[in-house]
Amino acid sequence: MLDNLIILFDLDGTLIDSTEAILESFNHVYDVYSKDKIDDKYIEILIGHPLEYMFEHLGFESFEIENAVKTYKNYYKDIAREKTVLLEYAKEAVVEANKFARLGIVTTKTGLYSRQIMEHFSLMQYFEVLVGSEDVKNLKPHPEPILKALNLMNSDTKNVCMIGDTNLDVKASLNAQIEPYAVASGYESEKSLRIYTNNISPNVYEAVKKIAKRFK
Repeated sequence: MLDNLIILFDLDGTLIDSTEAILESFNHVYDVYSKDKIDDKYIEILIGHPLEYMFEHLGFESFEIENAVKTYKNYYKDIAREKTVLLEYAKEAVVEANKFARLGIVTTKTGLYSRQIMEHFSLMQYFEVLVGSEDVKNLKPHPEPILKALNLMNSDTKNVCMIGDTNLDVKASLNAQIEPYAVASGYESEKSLRIYTNNISPNVYEAVKKIAKRFK
């Protein structure tokens, strides 16, 4: 390994594509609450944010949000594995990264379902930790999820990188004082990402190769 290097990975838009499951779950909630459905594109631009934030910005009243989140999760858990796919080169990226670094996952998704998804793809074995939304008080861009993962790995912030597809991942990395590696394979455009970093790769495999080169 390269000086005890740690690579932390985001999930949605970085390693997996669960867009179909997310959209279907949101539309289910709209049905349950008898609300007029909105164009899926308005949901997609919010993916990566906490569910509470998403429902708030999708027109739900404050008193509805807690139950809306519960309804979403109860539906999502039953379809997540079936309607989630690995992004191109994701498996290759994880296998390659495991050759020279310790690996962890830091996601805004529910950790329980995230673990089940990664086990479904036979990839969880490569990761020492998975920190999800229920494991912290403050989600990305707050540094707490990253610092929580590092604490579980008995590590400080030296020689740590985070790969993610949104500005939330980049900001969380900077707030935790670790190196951000953005990928343009997810929910935020490369143009938008460049507001926060120039360290952008087309996909997670290219990001892993860049990290390997950086720490040689």
